[in-house]
Order: sequence, then structure tokens, then C-alpha cells
Amino acid sequence: MVDIEAIKKEYEKILSQLSDPELISNWPAFEELTKRKSFLEKIIEKEKEIEDLKNRIEENKEILKSHEDKELSSLAETEIVQLSKKLKILEEELENLFKLGVEEEKRKDGPQSVIVEIRAGTGGEEAALFAADLFRTYSKYSQIKGWKQKILDSRPSEIGGFKEIVFEIKDGDVWSSMKYEAGVHRVQRIPTTEKSGRVHTSTASVAVLQKPKKGKIAMNPKDLKIDTYKASGPGGQYVNKRMTAVRITHLPTGTIVTSQTERSLQQNKENALSIMEAKILEKKIKEEEEKLKDKRKTQIGKAERAEKIRTYNFPQNRITDHRIKKSFHNLEEIMEGKLDAIISILQESKY
Repeated sequence: MVDIEAIKKEYEKILSQLSDPELISNWPAFEELTKRKSFLEKIIEKEKEIEDLKNRIEENKEILKSHEDKELSSLAETEIVQLSKKLKILEEELENLFKLGVEEEKRKDGPQSVIVEIRAGTGGEEAALFAADLFRTYSKYSQIKGWKQKILDSRPSEIGGFKEIVFEIKDGDVWSSMKYEAGVHRVQRIPTTEKSGRVHTSTASVAVLQKPKKGKIAMNPKDLKIDTYKASGPGGQYVNKRMTAVRITHLPTGTIVTSQTERSLQQNKENALSIMEAKILEKKIKEEEEKLKDKRKTQIGKAERAEKIRTYNFPQNRITDHRIKKSFHNLEEIMEGKLDAIISILQESKY
């Protein structure tokens, strides 16, 4: 049922907020409030139409009760039927509008999109290849879950791996699943370049950052140092003659991010700003919550072999998650994106 009084109170509150001259300096917030105001006006106007119809129906009922004029009573009776049909349609439209508004609010307050950083750790080129394997696994997992993915930055290695890759995953309940992937992942397998058949151990680190909602992180342009340079490929060779790659430094914190995956300088700048916002949000979380002050250090560590959350043992077709002390003997299937087998247990254990 539509709580129209609550809607009207929210509408009045928004009108008051929009009258604040300082709000215009925060354009994303102003835009969001204006959009919400327009939506609430539709609900209020629809409710007014319904009330007008109800009043007209009551007026016709009064005519019927008077029994003064048969012809007038007949017209009133016909109009009541017509108005009642219209009333039912308007009430359904109002209910649907209200439900749409509730869903919109849930979406705004719901799970964040995430930015994932995968970096090769111990193990040289094999670690870079493993980083690429993890990226492929998360890409497959995103497809299974119906999420959208976008690469924001990458540093390929010479034989097809990644020294580092940064990407965004969105359009779903991403955080509640992907947050469990943060940490150091260890792989044990025989590299394709290994002639003696010896098993190598390598690592890759994964950081999962919540992407802030639009307008939540306000960065002063004066605090940003933006440099452009030529995008490069594996081995450092230049693959673009134009200055399309971007490096942004947040001067107050010294945070540096880069993006060079797009051909457009503007698009790379937008990608880099998305990464920067996520990193600044993470720093704010650290400051606000003492228990999370070492969160990033815990997630990334130094990518040493001992700092692991999960081990991927290819010769034995086994994945072991060390947090829940459980092994899974379908490594190839899990690497194809079937991660829910592990994540669902982590969620249930409230790790």
C-alpha cells in the first residue's frame, strides 16, 4: 500500500534541500535530488487524480440517494461505472509507480560495484600467467552471474600473462561474492616453459575495492596531478603514437593510478578516476573503522607464498581454501568460473 504521507514528507524535504545554494556546487547530488523530486511529483499527481475521481464517484452516489430525477440518476449510475473502471486503472498505476520507487531506492542503497586488482607476485612469468588465469576465471564467473565487466587498466607480460590488471564488475550483487576473493592466491603446477617437469609455486594477489556511488567521493581537482604518456604493450614497446595513457596522482595521499587500455585519452582518464575514487573510498573506510585500518595490507600483503587464502594444485586437480580449511577436487571446473561452490560456503560460514 502506498504511504502517500511519507511520499509528501520526502518531497517537502527535497524541496528544502534543493533551495540550499551550496548544493549547486555538488552537481551529482543536485542531479540525484532533482531526479527524485520529478519522480515523487508523478506519484503525488497520480494520487491527486485518484482523489478527484473518488470525489466525483461520491457526488454521483449522492445523486442516486436523492431519487429526485430518474434521468439524472441514470446518468450518475453510468458515470459511477465508468469512473470506477478508471479509478482501478489509476490505483494500479500508482501502486506500480510506488514499487518502482522502492526498487530504485533499494538499488541506490544496495550492493556496490567493485574494482578488482590482480597483480603477479612471487614466481616471475609464471605468476603473470597465473594472474591472467585468475582474470579469466573472474570473467567467466561474471558471465555466469550475469554481471558486466570492464577492463580499466592492464600491464601485459611478454608471453600472454598480466603483471597487473584492473577491472570493474557491476550490475548485480557483486560485493557479497567477490569480497571473498581478496588476498593472496598460490598456484602449484608445471609451467609450459619448464622442460624438466618440475612443479613450480607462484602467487598472485587480488584486491577487491568497493566502487563508491556517484557523488559520494568528492575530489578537489586541485588535489589531482594528471600526466599523460604513450600507451605501451608487453615488453615496454610503444603501441600508440599519441599520448592516450593517463597517470593520476592524488596529492594529499600520494595515491597513484594509471589507465592505458582505451584508445581515447578521455576514456582512460575516466577509468583512472574510477580507480582513484575506489582507492580514496577505501582509505576513508580505514580511517572510519579501526578494525579495517590494515584491510588493504591484509588483502595484498607482499604476495609471499606464506600469505595465502587459497592454493591451486594443478597436478592433484585440487583447490584448497585455507580460511575454511576445505579442499575441492574439481579445479578445472572452478577455473571455468564455477566459484559459487567455494563462495557459498564462505558466505554461510560468515568468514
